[in-house]
Amino acid sequence: MEKRNQLYEGKAKKVYATDDPDLFIVSYKDDATAFNGEKKGSIAGKGAVNNIMSNIVFALLEEAGVPTHLVRQLSDRDTLVKAVRILPLEVIVRNTAAGSFSKRYGVEEGTPLAQPTLEFSYKKDELGDPLINDDHILALGLADQADLDRVRIYTRKVNEVMKNFFETKGLKLIDFKIEFGKTPDGRIILADEVSPDTCRLWDIETNEKMDKDRFRRDLGKVEETYQAVLERVRA
Repeated sequence: MEKRNQLYEGKAKKVYATDDPDLFIVSYKDDATAFNGEKKGSIAGKGAVNNIMSNIVFALLEEAGVPTHLVRQLSDRDTLVKAVRILPLEVIVRNTAAGSFSKRYGVEEGTPLAQPTLEFSYKKDELGDPLINDDHILALGLADQADLDRVRIYTRKVNEVMKNFFETKGLKLIDFKIEFGKTPDGRIILADEVSPDTCRLWDIETNEKMDKDRFRRDLGKVEETYQAVLERVRA
């Protein structure tokens, strides 16, 4: 399967058409951004880490009954995926207080939450990806009620599966962001990626941050940490 014209370029990936209109090729980049693009840089090897790790996790989620866009990995950086229209929503799940949740509600980072929280943000860079509720989503026509119901069911399953999986790798799933797409026949499926870019992962024993916070907060050893996470996931 060969790349044709480039359809899209985002902060972390490029998407290409193929000879088959139902299939795209996603190519992962080493570019890194934080704080809605205010901080920019590059993490050597990040594209390969995120691609390979995403495909491992997506295959696991498929086995658990969550449909994904994954077709097959083509190379360390490229993956063949099902063509979807991405819902303009970021779906965020939090198991432990951290990041913006801690700042927003004055909860000390690392505080376990009484139950997982599910948040939506509106994918709109110029607005800073604001939080959005179900009524807003329906009023703006970003998704219908059936879509939202399906997204919530799949998201809670994703959290359950990933929490258990990462625990076996010595990692605590603090929170994560995922995205969903809609296939031409109207099915909701998981798309985008699952990686240290989109998940907060802490070492179970030491609480060492093993994710993009090392880039966001200038903690150092960014490349080494991404590679270490991939090694654990592959083990």
